[in-house]
Amino acid sequence: MSAYKILIVEDESRVAAFIKMGLEECGYDTDIAYDGMMGKSLALSIQYDLIVLDINLPHVNGFQLCKIIREKNIQTPILMLTALGRMEDKLQGFEYGADDYLSKPFEFKELIARIKALLKRSRTQPILAGIIRIADLEINLDAKTITRAGIEIELRSKEYTLLEYMATKKGKVISRSELIENVWGTNFDINSNVVDVYINFLRNKMDKNFTPQLIHTRVGMGYVLKDL
Repeated sequence: MSAYKILIVEDESRVAAFIKMGLEECGYDTDIAYDGMMGKSLALSIQYDLIVLDINLPHVNGFQLCKIIREKNIQTPILMLTALGRMEDKLQGFEYGADDYLSKPFEFKELIARIKALLKRSRTQPILAGIIRIADLEINLDAKTITRAGIEIELRSKEYTLLEYMATKKGKVISRSELIENVWGTNFDINSNVVDVYINFLRNKMDKNFTPQLIHTRVGMGYVLKDL
């Protein structure tokens, strides 16, 4: 099979060289960017299969670069690789559009496992197009926008991904573990309250001031998006 092409954005030269050598030994084709500006130039001009992105970068930090990439509607999987391991940092990375998060120091075999999982997800996820309507909620799958009663509602990247996934399962009760696996990735802490946090974000933005409410809780089972 043809090699996957991976961009490594890492300012520590020894860490970047270590990752590059290991990935190439596993058959991946890699490029390195040593700062955020160089990473931006490569990410926006070359089609990569995955981006490994440090946060503490010169010129443009990893959060900013992730946001720039997503604003250009580039959906390449992004794995944040950083010494910042607090839940707040992870949530911020997800809000800007990151797909997974691995804290330094790390075992190389775990990095490879995360990369393989992200590549598999990106290859098996269906390409959605068109519009989903639930009551007066309209989700444009091409433009990645939503409106409720004709009012456009701005969602962050992970909020939109969560809503889109629930919308494709309209009427189905979805467990927290299923949402974590499909929205945040199989490697995310299943005991985290991240799902509840983001459900509250969505409710405040697209349910609170509208009727009927569309997001419903099934105690002990999960959440369901439906119009009745």
